[in-house]
Amino acid sequence: MVLGSPLSTVAAPLLSFFISFVSILWLIKKKADWVLDHPNSRSLHSVPVSRIGGVGLFFGIITTWLCFSVVMPVTIWVGIGLLVAISFIDDVWHAPVWCRLLIQGIVAAGFAMELLLDTYGWTMVLCSAVAVVWMANLYNFMDGSDGLASGMTVIGFGYYGLIAYLAGDNDFAVLNFSIAAAAGAFLLHNFYPARIFLGDVGAVPLGFLAAALGILGWMDNLWSLWVPVLIFSPFIADSTMTLIKRLLRGKKIWQAHREHYYQRLVQSGFGHRNTALSAYTLMLMVGASAVWACRQDPVVQSWIVMLWGGFYLLLMFISDWNQKYYSNRG
Repeated sequence: MVLGSPLSTVAAPLLSFFISFVSILWLIKKKADWVLDHPNSRSLHSVPVSRIGGVGLFFGIITTWLCFSVVMPVTIWVGIGLLVAISFIDDVWHAPVWCRLLIQGIVAAGFAMELLLDTYGWTMVLCSAVAVVWMANLYNFMDGSDGLASGMTVIGFGYYGLIAYLAGDNDFAVLNFSIAAAAGAFLLHNFYPARIFLGDVGAVPLGFLAAALGILGWMDNLWSLWVPVLIFSPFIADSTMTLIKRLLRGKKIWQAHREHYYQRLVQSGFGHRNTALSAYTLMLMVGASAVWACRQDPVVQSWIVMLWGGFYLLLMFISDWNQKYYSNRG
């Protein structure tokens, strides 16, 4: 089928969904002991669960892209390959932090230099590379509750695809809808109670794609730079604020923990299911406002961004106050 035809916007996601669903189901039935995520003091789950679901998800995505001859910058293809490889190694054998960050840095720098250096200069390259590395890692940080990261992937890349489709860019829409569809297939296995997790092999490359495709959409004049930031802002706000707080307390930011706002919400008794559904509602609202604001003047867009920023700060203040209040009472 020809990429860019109206039918491809339906056929490609369907193929991606089917391949991913079957592949992930096979991984679940295989139940390989050497890739199980065993519960520990920093986990939110209580039984061992496979942590390489991202293998099945990306098998569906990449197979679909190849079948539909999706055209992307070579640094994205190479970046996905390198990140999947090092992340799979980490899931199975626990690669050193410096090694993971080195590969992520190389991928981010290569992507930013190829696309941005000639036109925007080194400052934009540096900022973009940092954003790509941070997005790859924060996506991994947020993959700690059943159905959370996979559901947000469906919504986030779904909005990318919707904006591209409304702008008449069917090729970019197909690319993003394929990711969203594969994540939808994964979500059927990952929603509470989860039978499989994304693992680093799924979360890190997805974070890379969220940043890289966000930048590509901006370069193609599909949206302003704030649009991808706003669409994925539930992830960005939680991870960034948690990182800042841990840095201020002198804690190691690369160590696993249970201090994210979503983790605290699950532990408070709200549970995996309700936390995921609340996050979906929030992201649907944020994404819808981003789609609407794309067609408004810059003043309105600025107000939308500021309003959501203030809303996040309010939510985090309430969460921190409640934690301190009940801690003092205990």
